[in-house]
Amino acid sequence: MIEIEQSGALNTVQDLGRFNFRHMGVSVSGVMDPLALRAGNLLLGNDENAAAVEVQLFPFRVRFLQDSSIAITGADCRATLDGAPLPPWWGCAVRAGQVLEMRYPRSGARGYLCVAGGIDVPVVLGSRSTALRGGFGGLEGRPLQRGDRLVLGEIRALPLPTSGIGIEPPDSAMHAHFPRNSAGEIQLRAIPSGEYPLFAADAPRFWQQSWQVSNQSNRTGYRLAGDPIFPSQTIEMRSYGLIPGIVQVPPGGEPIIQLSDANTAGGYPKIAGVIEQDLWRLGQVLPGQSIQLIQSEAREAIAIDQEVTRWLSRLRLSCPPLRKALLA
Repeated sequence: MIEIEQSGALNTVQDLGRFNFRHMGVSVSGVMDPLALRAGNLLLGNDENAAAVEVQLFPFRVRFLQDSSIAITGADCRATLDGAPLPPWWGCAVRAGQVLEMRYPRSGARGYLCVAGGIDVPVVLGSRSTALRGGFGGLEGRPLQRGDRLVLGEIRALPLPTSGIGIEPPDSAMHAHFPRNSAGEIQLRAIPSGEYPLFAADAPRFWQQSWQVSNQSNRTGYRLAGDPIFPSQTIEMRSYGLIPGIVQVPPGGEPIIQLSDANTAGGYPKIAGVIEQDLWRLGQVLPGQSIQLIQSEAREAIAIDQEVTRWLSRLRLSCPPLRKALLA
């Protein structure tokens, strides 16, 4: 069990999300950076979908009420254990009574606290993820707050060493496949979508300019600020199903990228869809930072997916020798 000593208004319990209920108006939810969650769980010997704490408001501080093992992934949150600094993308054993603190990141936007056994909250519609707008899942359907106690699941592996062990972050391990432009901005690949032809006159600006992530951004979607783009004509559209990654263009001309808590349906014109394996990078972009969208195609998206699969496979192969599985 762990006890929350300090938290922000948007820190929640999340797993990879709930995927089979969009027809009922239920969003996916789940972590904004699935690679961070999967890697942390692999290091601990957890199921890759085990629930963890997604931290996006800092500082965040917890006290461990039992011996366990943890992994800190995602943003470089300048984590400390009893005041001693921990490297990013790091796992180690912890003792009952020790205190972990995660502070405002040096880089990235969201940090993840994965714990051996995972966070054991009720499964709702196939997931432990918190759906804040629906008020269900996670811990009572709400953000974590001081005094909350989180029960841990069944531990399936031996503890990590006290000295700790690290993972090479995906943006480093696969840097050739996740580019930045000359200004250091993250480049996100996107495939032209349904109403793309309507934006033919403004399409070059959509791809060429930098877009700043607006302060009016959250887990539902990132609103992009820049030189507006407009369709060549106004058309009446029926509502259609939405998934994370869809880039809509509202009447104001500044695109919105749907994310983990995306609406399940919408009616704004769709100009593009960010490929799934680039969404974790977007989840680590802070409001005020800029990105660039790069025109892509399905073949490239498949190649990137295969590269991520290979990276995860290497983690699966390298982690088990460090901790022999417990006997049943």
